[in-house]
This record gives sequence, C-alpha cells and structure tokens, in this order.
Amino acid sequence: MGKAPSGDIVPSVIDSNGFEEHRQTSNPPHVDLGHTLRVFLRRITSHDQDEFLEGVRASTGLNLPATPEAFQRFFARFDEGQSADGLLICLRDTGAIAGNVNINSIIRGRFQNGSLGYAAFAPYGGRGYMSEGLGLVLRHAFNTLKLHRLEAQISPDNQASIKLVKRHGFRYEGYSPDLLFINGAWHGHDRWALTNDMHGIVPKTPHPTLPDH
Repeated sequence: MGKAPSGDIVPSVIDSNGFEEHRQTSNPPHVDLGHTLRVFLRRITSHDQDEFLEGVRASTGLNLPATPEAFQRFFARFDEGQSADGLLICLRDTGAIAGNVNINSIIRGRFQNGSLGYAAFAPYGGRGYMSEGLGLVLRHAFNTLKLHRLEAQISPDNQASIKLVKRHGFRYEGYSPDLLFINGAWHGHDRWALTNDMHGIVPKTPHPTLPDH
C-alpha cells in the first residue's frame, strides 16, 4: 500500500525532539508536512481513496467512510485548514497510510480552536506510529495553522485514545453527556484539550483573524 514520497530533498537535520526539518527543491506528489524517523505527515488527496478504503475495511470499529461515495463526501470537507484539515500519517519506508488525523470544526477569531479526530489502520496500530504522527500534527496545527487550542472528544472506554492524548500533554476538561451523534445515537464523551503554550509552540505572529484586543 502506498508509495514513498518523491522529489529532491536537501539533507535534513533532526532536532532534539526527533523531528526532521528539511527544504524541498521541487514539488513532490505529496507535500511533506514534517517527519519523524519512521513516519511523515501529509494532506489527504482524492487519489488516496482506494488505499484509505482498504485500510478502513481491514480495521474494526472505525467511524470512517467505507464506500467511494462516502470517501468523496469526507474528502470534500477539507480545505487545507481554513475550516478543516485532513491529514495522513504515512510510513517513511513504503509511504503506506498508517492512520489519519482530521482537524475539524476550525473556528478563528477569539477562539482559534480545532477539534481532533484520528484513527490507526490495521495492521499499524500499537506500534507507536500514531503517537509519532500526532506529534507532527500538533506542530502543524500550532506552527502552520496557528491555532491556539486543540480539542479531542473521546469515549470514556477508549483507553488507547486517552493514553495517546495524555502522552502528548492534553488535559482532561470533563465529561459531556450526549455530546456526539454516532451510529444513530447520541453518546457522551470525555473532553481533552491542549493549547499551544502548554505544548511550547507559540508562533511569533498570531493568525490574522485574532483580534488585537
């Protein structure tokens, strides 16, 4: 599944957090949004449909599109971070899609907030790829999109997701009953959140929609 990214890339430098900084001298089919040693982050494209659907079929319990029509509706929501950003965590050695992360419901102005949704595809769960990829997503959200805050609404019995956000410093903000409509019913979720200053990434200039006062 997948192909490694192409394009001429100047030798990279790995910083103290294990992330790579690099410059690209040509435009590859998929623009890299950041690297770790094992994964890279890129935006989803319409050409990812077959591999994405294969990952959904191979996995269990994912609330993600499972048909070509549903995928196209799903993909159409994303506008490169204006209101939503669809991201893929891919393996560096093969380019295969290990998981997806969406930054949904982006609100600017005084809020500067986005809501995270994410899932690992079989057989890549439990190998730390999602944790590495989420670190890249946080850098992208706070540095590039210049969001101030990210939220994650997680079912209380989803311990794997809770451990993932706790590992990245998200704080627990409470439980909301009947918060999200999933599979024909309203479900309560725990609310977790992380701000850019909590994560230590505050851009020198804020997003232009942030008011002066």
